[in-house]
Amino acid sequence: MAAPRHFLQLKDFSREELEHVFERTRWIKERFKRYEAYHPLHDRTLVMIFEKQSTRTRLSFEAGMHQLGGTAIFLSTRDSQLGRGEPVEDAAQVISRMCDLVMMRTFEQEIVERFARHSRVPVINGLTNEYHPCQILADIYTFIEHRGPIAGRTVAWIGDSNNVCNTWLQAAEVFGFNVHVSTPPGYEVEPERAGLYGTDHYEEFADPMEAVAGADLVTTDVWTSMGFEAENEARRRDFEAWQVDAEMMRQARPDALFMHCLPAHRGEEVAAEVIDGPHSVVWDEAENRLHAQKALMEFLLLGRVGQ
Repeated sequence: MAAPRHFLQLKDFSREELEHVFERTRWIKERFKRYEAYHPLHDRTLVMIFEKQSTRTRLSFEAGMHQLGGTAIFLSTRDSQLGRGEPVEDAAQVISRMCDLVMMRTFEQEIVERFARHSRVPVINGLTNEYHPCQILADIYTFIEHRGPIAGRTVAWIGDSNNVCNTWLQAAEVFGFNVHVSTPPGYEVEPERAGLYGTDHYEEFADPMEAVAGADLVTTDVWTSMGFEAENEARRRDFEAWQVDAEMMRQARPDALFMHCLPAHRGEEVAAEVIDGPHSVVWDEAENRLHAQKALMEFLLLGRVGQ
């Protein structure tokens, strides 16, 4: 039996494969908007394993699998043997014999990688501390939808160098765009953790105003990611000057987009006037998680279709 393809980091797919997924995203979304049924995954089953709580990840995968004609099963580690010490490797052997596809949202990247090594079916990283490839898949598709190809453009990342930031940095290497990163002191990008081996496509800025200058897209995330709640008060103080507000957006290009993976805290990492303003495409971005992940599941299970 051939080894399955997995989607554990964005760079697991080539640029050409990702562009195929984007084209399928467009086609699948157009059919969805016309209320035309498309059930290529009839009788297929997705198992969703959650160690971290979620709104958008669960809803987009569960609804997406149903819309493709398949079935989605939710497993929480709190309610399964994984939460009682069953080895990840054993769980992967069993679960992958009872389904066609697995999505896992967990803490350490090592966990999803160990699961994938022992899985008979494709495994999707729904989020780990290190990476969030499904989010950036949707974000880049949203940019393309609004502004065309992202190659050669500039993305400004303002805030914590977290899993979303790491994945933007990987995407820049795959697609050939630039990322300007501005974080408070002590929160800088860790290239090895981000999976980077060069600096050709990103630059770090101490001043967030300089990072957003001329940017085509400004994006951020909460100051305290899930699992780091104990640092909340310290982070509020450290990140105070890194709020994306109207003054900051004026430094970017006049037609710059604003993105946020949500949930957002207005008045902290982003001002209400920005996230609810004319530059913001956060609701399109959230919806596109649904369609991009449908295209991703189609590709992992059926290969190239619609050629």
